[in-house]
Amino acid sequence: MSGTTTAAAALRRRAAGAGANRWVVLVVLCVSLLLVAVDATVLHVAVPAVTEDLRPGAMELLWIVDSYPLVCASLLILFGTLGDRVGRRRVLLLGYALFGVASGLAALADNAQVLIAARALLGVGGAMIMPATLSILRQVFPDRRERALAIGIWSAVAAVGAAVGPLLGGFLLEHFWWGSVFLVNIPLMLVSLPVGRILLPESKGEGHGPWDVVGALMAAAGLFAAVLGVKRLGGGEPVGSAWTVLPLLGGAALLAAFVRRQRRRAHPLVDLRMFARPAFSTSVSCIVLAMLALVGLELIAAQYLQLVLGLSPLETGLRLLPLTVAAMAAGLAGARMLRRFGPRRMVCFGFCLTAAAVVSLTAMGAQDNAPLLLTGFVLLGFGLETTLFGAYESMLSEAPQEQAGGAAAIGETSYQLGAGIGIALLGSVMNAAYAPGLSGVPGVPGQASTAAGHSLGEAYGVAERLGGPAGDALRHAARQAFVHGLHVTLLVSAGLLLLGAAMALRLPRVMQCDTAAVGVPAPREATEHRVSELKV
Repeated sequence: MSGTTTAAAALRRRAAGAGANRWVVLVVLCVSLLLVAVDATVLHVAVPAVTEDLRPGAMELLWIVDSYPLVCASLLILFGTLGDRVGRRRVLLLGYALFGVASGLAALADNAQVLIAARALLGVGGAMIMPATLSILRQVFPDRRERALAIGIWSAVAAVGAAVGPLLGGFLLEHFWWGSVFLVNIPLMLVSLPVGRILLPESKGEGHGPWDVVGALMAAAGLFAAVLGVKRLGGGEPVGSAWTVLPLLGGAALLAAFVRRQRRRAHPLVDLRMFARPAFSTSVSCIVLAMLALVGLELIAAQYLQLVLGLSPLETGLRLLPLTVAAMAAGLAGARMLRRFGPRRMVCFGFCLTAAAVVSLTAMGAQDNAPLLLTGFVLLGFGLETTLFGAYESMLSEAPQEQAGGAAAIGETSYQLGAGIGIALLGSVMNAAYAPGLSGVPGVPGQASTAAGHSLGEAYGVAERLGGPAGDALRHAARQAFVHGLHVTLLVSAGLLLLGAAMALRLPRVMQCDTAAVGVPAPREATEHRVSELKV
């Protein structure tokens, strides 16, 4: 009798997440996601201030920006599957604490190395937080209709966080030093810890077999090494350099060994059979391409607005605000659009709209064109959010509920991997198109031209040291070269987005709203059925 009562009580606690409080749970999860998403981009407008204060080298500057998304992407599978074993809420709360500590270290960093380490630690905390939010959401919203609305809000918050980061950073830089962009995380985390402990339900996977620690470490090391190689290419390192080739080959080998290990295990860390489903694998690919375009372009756009147009950090954030508003609108309308048009047409439309927005922005020049920027950013925000919503909803609905942690980790790995590779890839394209424009500037020595070719910020510094007509000529040439590089980067991004539109044609035509179709019974029916079993 006692065992039956205990089991029934446990059942009621598990079912509570799908009850009346599920929308409160969604609010808490969205706040968690907002903090992580903001931190991925809040540093973008602070890059000039960090460069002036800490004087990092070109590679150190890339690490300052990249270490957070790269470390986060590397560890998502590890912590996502760990949450399935020890409890998703437990891992989430630990991530809150670590995120707060790392934010304090980043704010007080007095050199580039300390800031890089603190950003990496922030990535560890983010890797604990992000998959937990999505897997808990999958748990508390078993009905696909409600889950579509919840994912729309969730994905809107993710896009809003990425866009609000520069705005928040610009506001703080107007009044405080650059470290304040990290200090703002600490009070929010101090509030999130007790609130999350009280309001969030604990949930775990079925936990068959031992947790594959070796596999988790192999995935983390493989992802980190592979993206490190791509990042070095983005930093202008030679393709044949040992420090570029070895990480790429080592990462590919580790990931191949991880896949082989998972296929052979009776209880794999990640069920790779999910990738055999066209909707799941296509959704993951679409997330990578969408984030690749968003984060890489946003970093370049922030530099364009500040260094070419001469806007302040706050003005830069305000110029990017329309992207946020458009993303919010797309997220809130996403559930209705998905039911009416289906995943295939919705994601394909989002990619095509984003590509059109990117192409329209190639009309930007060295002079300010506010109406063009407004139109381009609105279309960009709406199109990308439409794409991300459709892809995330299809991916999460395709995965069985008992594999929610693994599916969430794969989705978030795709999100962060796309962001990290986007910065490296589009940054590499930008550098390749920018540097040649500074060769042979009249009156500028060859060594000075080489230094100016590293970045527009460095070009301005060299021009200031040269002074006179040579300095003016270098400054003008650098500005024109940056605009040319921006145009080339936009066209490459548009091509990638059109590739995503073609891939989206493999998604289902219609949204299957039948709860049974995804293998998850309705909450009330499942509870009554399990309680009747206990009574028997």
